[in-house]
Amino acid sequence: MLATPLVKTRSLTLVLICFSFVACDDGSGAPDYRSTGTSMRPELLPSNEQIIAAVYDSTYTVPEGFYVDERADTPRSYTLYHVKDISDSYELCTDDYLQALDWEGADNKSRLVNGHYVTSYENEKYFEFVRELFYRDDVSSVVELTSPGFARVFKCSAVNRDGVDRNLRNSYAGTLNSRPLTTRVVREFTEYMWQFAYFEISRRKVLRSFSTERIDAFEHTLLIAFTINQGHGQCDRIEVVEWIFSAERSSGAITRSFHFLFAIEARLVDGAPEFCS
Repeated sequence: MLATPLVKTRSLTLVLICFSFVACDDGSGAPDYRSTGTSMRPELLPSNEQIIAAVYDSTYTVPEGFYVDERADTPRSYTLYHVKDISDSYELCTDDYLQALDWEGADNKSRLVNGHYVTSYENEKYFEFVRELFYRDDVSSVVELTSPGFARVFKCSAVNRDGVDRNLRNSYAGTLNSRPLTTRVVREFTEYMWQFAYFEISRRKVLRSFSTERIDAFEHTLLIAFTINQGHGQCDRIEVVEWIFSAERSSGAITRSFHFLFAIEARLVDGAPEFCS
């Protein structure tokens, strides 16, 4: 299953992750935490009132302090994505600039929308190649430059995604090679990759983003709310899930685990959110 690059303001090329949840709600609007099979403590969860306030707030998507991409303030419409392997399963990595340049150049030729090379940039995590994207008319003449495209190749010294299946939500997610490995490193990776996570349900909000530590691993959890429209005149179903990224302290190997927690139903009445009975 392939993702299609988007071209719009602050758009991203996204990974398609499909899922379905099984209800664990008793219909009262109050979740039964004991039935969720999760280790998350109730005191770490927002209240139901806070959840519906967040999901119906059109200005809210992620909590304060969440990772903000370097290109987020680009004034024009743009695309942002990673160069991937031939199967489109995982993002490539190299510490060799010329290798990254070669991969990106070949990738550009294979794209539906090609771009004119402008410049390159790098930081400790990736190489980035900037192109002006253009579209052709019916006789294959370039009409005009339209928007910048930012294509990235991870540095293996930071993260190696070889063998990852981007379409899975419970699986191996790569290896973090940045040292020292810390909660901050795992958090930044988790929140960065959220930019490229696409779900079938479009109305989604990150309610919380927090780190925990185990003796053998650093963990970072995204608490996410998905709002599902159940039809005209019906209440919305709000499903709350946790997505945990766990990095082994010794190797940096990351695994993802995705858990349904509970569901509540709500709706907007005269612009104000309220629970459904």
